[in-house]
Amino acid sequence: MSRADWRVVGLVTSWQVAASVCYYTVFAATPLFREAFALSRFEVGFVVTALTLGYATFLLPVGALVDRFGERVTLTLGLVGLSAGSALVAGAPTFATLLAAAFFLGSTYAGAIPGTNKAIYDRIAAGRQHVAIGIKQVGVTAGSGISALLVTGLAGVVVWNAGFFVASALGLAVAVTFAHLYANAETSARATYPDFRQLSRNAPYRTLVAAGFFLGAALFTTTGYVVLFVQEELEASIAAGGIVLALVQVAGSVGRVVAGWLGDVFPGDPRLRLGGILLVQAVASAASFAVVATVSSPLVGTIAFVVLGFFVLGNTGVYYSCMSTVVTNEEMGGATAGGQLSLVAGSIVAPPAFGLLADLVGYRASWMLLGVACLIAAGLIVHTTRLEAPVEDPAVE
Repeated sequence: MSRADWRVVGLVTSWQVAASVCYYTVFAATPLFREAFALSRFEVGFVVTALTLGYATFLLPVGALVDRFGERVTLTLGLVGLSAGSALVAGAPTFATLLAAAFFLGSTYAGAIPGTNKAIYDRIAAGRQHVAIGIKQVGVTAGSGISALLVTGLAGVVVWNAGFFVASALGLAVAVTFAHLYANAETSARATYPDFRQLSRNAPYRTLVAAGFFLGAALFTTTGYVVLFVQEELEASIAAGGIVLALVQVAGSVGRVVAGWLGDVFPGDPRLRLGGILLVQAVASAASFAVVATVSSPLVGTIAFVVLGFFVLGNTGVYYSCMSTVVTNEEMGGATAGGQLSLVAGSIVAPPAFGLLADLVGYRASWMLLGVACLIAAGLIVHTTRLEAPVEDPAVE
């Protein structure tokens, strides 16, 4: 990539790290919420659901705004909102206000994927876009890993919500920097709102969106329950659980970069090679969940979760790359918003179901449930690669 390309990737990735630090504080703090508000595992799931429901509610509207007004304004305002939302979660006095604050925090994260994906596909040259997406997606896992260490580490030495305030300050600082250094790409085309009706008639796109529901269920539920599982089932400390979650995120970061690199260097039709990579990740995720369901020691559990993270957290970059082969460049903001909405929809349903199953039966059944979700996603991915190409000029050829 050229120096200009690296500048764009660096700025967008830095934004994504700061945004994810704010957003993923909720996932890292599940055991802290349980203690502070006397919650059951089932109720903890609703905190994650409130967060992702806010995210899902605003994904399509904000995705449309990204296509209409560009990524600089939407991403800057989004990060300011994330900083405010993180502080609101930290100051919530009751369970009800915690849910409301989590919903607000999630809503302000809605521009992340549409905005950052549009930046990459608008401004990075063809042949480097998949690895650029993979690097940018590392910002998600890096931010989540930082938040895990931040929230669980400070909780033991200061107060339980100290990490949220640090995340808020970081978000504001990066928002100011991003707004100053980032400039929208120059374009002669008139900006328009995406045509969601046209996207709904795109059969491969619809199938990818359906697969995203099951991939999202596995991804977000994993990040939401790792710390709690390590503490309760493997009998380790909350801080140790935070370290395991951070390692899971690091493994996911590596998985995203490796998958993006393979998507750029493998020969052949883009839809087939990218779909094949995503298929391997989905099947390997299912197998990894089966292994996690059997672990009983912190060391073995850590290894199993790292392998799981490589696959289940490493697939989002390729997921969006697959999407870029079935929609036009002008549709990428709205299309990725729709895909992310599906990912988040899975995360709305799955965490409470996971927690309820863990309360009633045990964690083994809960992890196996996520493995089944990945196998369903794999079947839908196979179907996507068999459908006829819907557009003559996809964002990536």
